Amino acid sequence: MTTHPLLAVPPAALRQLRAVDDAGRARVPYTDEEGGAPLRCCLRPSEAGERIALVSYAPLRRWAAGTGARPGAYDEQGPVFIHAEECGGPLPADGYPFARPGALRSVRRYDAGGRIVGGRLLEIPDDATAAFDAVFAGAFADPEVALVHVRAVEYGCFLFEVRRP
Repeated sequence: MTTHPLLAVPPAALRQLRAVDDAGRARVPYTDEEGGAPLRCCLRPSEAGERIALVSYAPLRRWAAGTGARPGAYDEQGPVFIHAEECGGPLPADGYPFARPGALRSVRRYDAGGRIVGGRLLEIPDDATAAFDAVFAGAFADPEVALVHVRAVEYGCFLFEVRRP
């Protein structure tokens, strides 16, 4: 079980992304024939036959809009997979999502102003939960850190967010 609450793409953002994404493009839904796409709405891999869409998402921009932060040049947008239609969101999980041993993750720390204040590369070990718990505990030991983004190194995609407890 994780000790840090994870945030998927929030429902309000999903409603907007299913109309127009953060790059101003309409979504293009398709049937995922193979499965395995990392769904950021549910924090799980897609199953073969599910209707999904690849959209551009700007998580820091959306967080900043709600907090008054000004991330400036640190504002990024990138591709994420979501269900093409409304879904139930993430189910409780025993561990962190997309935590395949050997996978590389970028763990970026942001302050309350939305600026990067550090980060690290994590190669996921066999005990992924303990490794992520330690990374987040270390991040939040710094009082400047307001939130942490986890991204896939292979494609740079946003995977999930953890906010200060």
